[in-house]
Amino acid sequence: MTDTRSADPIAGPHLCVMGVSGVGKTTIAQGLAERLHRPFGDADDLHPAANIEKMANGHPLTDADRAPWLDAVVAWLDDHDGDGETTVFACSALRRAYRDQIARARAGVVFVHLTAPADELRRRLEGRTGHYMKVTMLESQLATLEDLEPDERGVRVATAGSVDDTIDAVEKALREMVP
Repeated sequence: MTDTRSADPIAGPHLCVMGVSGVGKTTIAQGLAERLHRPFGDADDLHPAANIEKMANGHPLTDADRAPWLDAVVAWLDDHDGDGETTVFACSALRRAYRDQIARARAGVVFVHLTAPADELRRRLEGRTGHYMKVTMLESQLATLEDLEPDERGVRVATAGSVDDTIDAVEKALREMVP
């Protein structure tokens, strides 16, 4: 297997496509993974059943609820690292403390914070079916969200335009990152 790890933010560490529900994390991460020929993962798939049930019932998760989930995300990343692979994965990573925990992955992590106006996020969530995250949870996610800080390795990209336009903007932002 090819070792995809290096200091280059596109070719090196895991890429965490982050943001609130409805911003397009999964869609953009899947497209970016395909474009970069990397394994894709969705951190939502690693939630314990109790977390999914809690969110499906309209209750926000606590930090205690998130801790084992974040441990599972890091374990998944390290499993891929052990195979010489880095990934592109979708994960809300709303708080700095959550990102710090995720960034402990052996290969390192670069965060891609996707953004969109709140009214657009509501529109997207209202039109989405078959997902446990309800539009009523958006306000708590927006209140929880902490922007990337200057010392965090990451970029901020607006999800305007098509999926391909957004993926192009992500790649451009990553290339322009200061090492």
